[in-house]
Amino acid sequence: MKTRKLGDGLEVSAIGLGCMGMGQVYGTALEAADAHRLLARAVELGVTFFDTAEVYGPYTNEVLVGEGLKPFRDKVVIATKFGFDIAPEGTGEGFSRMRGTDSRPEHIRAVAEASLKRLGVEVIDLFYQHRVDPNVPIEDVAGTVKDLIAEGKVKHFGLSEAGPATIRKAHAIQPVAALQSEYSLWFRELEADVLPTLRELGIGLVPYSPLGRGFLTGAMKTEIGENDFRRNLPRFQGEALAKNLSLVEALTQIAAEKGATPAQLALAWILHQGESIAPIPGTTKIARLEENLGAVDLALSAEDLARIAAAVPETAVEGERYTKAGLAMVGR
Repeated sequence: MKTRKLGDGLEVSAIGLGCMGMGQVYGTALEAADAHRLLARAVELGVTFFDTAEVYGPYTNEVLVGEGLKPFRDKVVIATKFGFDIAPEGTGEGFSRMRGTDSRPEHIRAVAEASLKRLGVEVIDLFYQHRVDPNVPIEDVAGTVKDLIAEGKVKHFGLSEAGPATIRKAHAIQPVAALQSEYSLWFRELEADVLPTLRELGIGLVPYSPLGRGFLTGAMKTEIGENDFRRNLPRFQGEALAKNLSLVEALTQIAAEKGATPAQLALAWILHQGESIAPIPGTTKIARLEENLGAVDLALSAEDLARIAAAVPETAVEGERYTKAGLAMVGR
């Protein structure tokens, strides 16, 4: 497995594994034994970068990931996140328990301690602010994580879905190793000002949903399960979904010409956008994991990259990537 260096000296596998989908986000949760087999296979194939968060579950995903990676702790980088106000158990399920953001210093510390216990680790390798909190100065957030790093409880600081101004302010207090944000063929807004900022400051990019939440695999259906998180996203609803599915046809044709799958082509395109970019596609199937990792060895020419980008023009994608409430929390 090839590796990538993010900012602040953090080296990870070129493709990581997003673990959110192992829960009930996309319908049915994996049994613990199946999730552990998937995690073990990922390590066997050279994956060293695993992503979770306290809000996934909430809380249960960290436990699942921590247990599954315990035998390989010295070989892997585990990233988790803080920054949401989560309602008590019994007040809802899944993401419905998110009541807003909370990055008060005392809350960050409480989350760090709880995440360490759930993951079963002595130090959090990469600790992201999950969403920027408009009520807490980013300098206070960065300062708190800086203290946690000095105390040996965290190794690296990250941000998620933050805008250029926030990134600069945070980086001035505590070097930011990585920004985790949505980035794929069907969402490229980062290219305007976020990516240039990251390159200037030497910060890595960790794209989540690099396959468009499964859309770019070519395996999406017009019917989405009742418990699937995507049912609530505008891009996956009604006519928007039907229109968007037609965009994958050209991508599939190019992939066939290259002896690859659409997913491999989409991931390879991302990997070719910069040496400090490490996407974290999620999956619940070992076969899909193996397929995704094949993108690392797929070489693309400048002409190939242009054709791929033109096959799924961002301007042709129908619908927003989040609801209005979700959009209000990104790009701050």
